[in-house]
Amino acid sequence: MLKAWLHEDRELIADMGVFQLYRVRARSPRTGQYRRLSVLHAGSWVNVVALTPDRQVLLIRQFRHGTGEFTLEIPGGMVDPDEMPAQAAMRELLEETGYAGDPPVSIGVVTPNPAILNNRCHTFLIENCRWSREPELDSGEDIEVMTRPLQDVPGIIAAGDINHALVISAFWWLSQKHPGLLHP
Repeated sequence: MLKAWLHEDRELIADMGVFQLYRVRARSPRTGQYRRLSVLHAGSWVNVVALTPDRQVLLIRQFRHGTGEFTLEIPGGMVDPDEMPAQAAMRELLEETGYAGDPPVSIGVVTPNPAILNNRCHTFLIENCRWSREPELDSGEDIEVMTRPLQDVPGIIAAGDINHALVISAFWWLSQKHPGLLHP
């Protein structure tokens, strides 16, 4: 039976604001040997599948520095320390798109990369979204908002136009919790 590794030592290597890099001294329960590991500590994230009354999904296009490319995604972002994930979902939707809707419904949670990250990504469905006001982008965001018929999403993913793993995961959660939405 597998047993958890023991983390006996943890040293902060760098605080990068959105995450902290730790060097961890861990001991294998099987061999008793020690290894030095790197672990990133980050706050929780949210993703929002936002639907208009006529079943259009809100998508955002933005430049991502990690890949050096534009990506097609859904609204989302970091959960602030004083927020619950559902609050962050509503805030991120409004800030990034200017849309607001029904109360958010949790449809799933994933661990983005448990090999090196300690956080979770919460996915919410917000229905009946309507434009409310101009987006309030922070200085590091340039976002183009668009809508597409929800039923087009599987084809958009298959074509590779949506390739962000957490966004694909969000649509998978939607297909599991509300199977008739993606495939009417």
